[in-house]
Amino acid sequence: MELTDDLLLRYSRHILLPEIGVAGQARICDAAVLIVGAGGLGCPVALYLGAAGVGRLVLADGDTVDLTNLQRQIGHSTAAIGEYKADSLARSVRAINPQIDVRPMTQMLANAALLEAVAVVDLVVDASDNFATRHAVNRACVALGKPLVSGAAIGFSGQLAVFDSSRANSPCYHCLFPDHADEPELRCAEAGVFSPLVGVIGAMQALEALKFLAWAGEPMIGRLLLWDALQAAARVMKVPRDPACPVCGQAAVQAG
Repeated sequence: MELTDDLLLRYSRHILLPEIGVAGQARICDAAVLIVGAGGLGCPVALYLGAAGVGRLVLADGDTVDLTNLQRQIGHSTAAIGEYKADSLARSVRAINPQIDVRPMTQMLANAALLEAVAVVDLVVDASDNFATRHAVNRACVALGKPLVSGAAIGFSGQLAVFDSSRANSPCYHCLFPDHADEPELRCAEAGVFSPLVGVIGAMQALEALKFLAWAGEPMIGRLLLWDALQAAARVMKVPRDPACPVCGQAAVQAG
């Protein structure tokens, strides 16, 4: 994409960075990103990617805005209560940057619809709040060879990882968290969540996505970041690819 004078001015603080420059910003402007979830994590991800100029953002969420969301979901206003989160967040992103294409999808994607949505983007950000969706998104990304930026936050604890099954050193989400469908999982409605935590993790998801799109630095592939907000402490763990993984392992690749 050729950047006009207006776009060069809008994105000038990115362009000044030698790791991004005009070429990196052009790659960002040419990119398409699917964000699965328009809640606590999805809001900062969408706002930052939109502000940074990602050319096409697809926001997928079948939930509606509730009063309890407003403590942390900064892309929604009190006036949006009862509205689809995808529509509300799309409006907020367009208010920041009307020059990009923002497409809300007012359903949580699954099966063929999920594969279709993943197939036409360059990168996927998982900002969902449940294991079933995370595993479904991971399977779609592995099947279609798309990079995935995954985040989660509950209580005062957050985590972040980047997966790209096209790279030999990258695990997938299933390598890290095997799918145990019968195990109970904590939700914000039961456990609570510290409001700035989702902003921290969501901003870091946006950071990793933009690095990946601009070819800047090293993505967090093969590593898991654990953030303890109470102690202001971060821990990074190495995560290898599981050769026996039923999603990205050798047997799965050969079967596919």
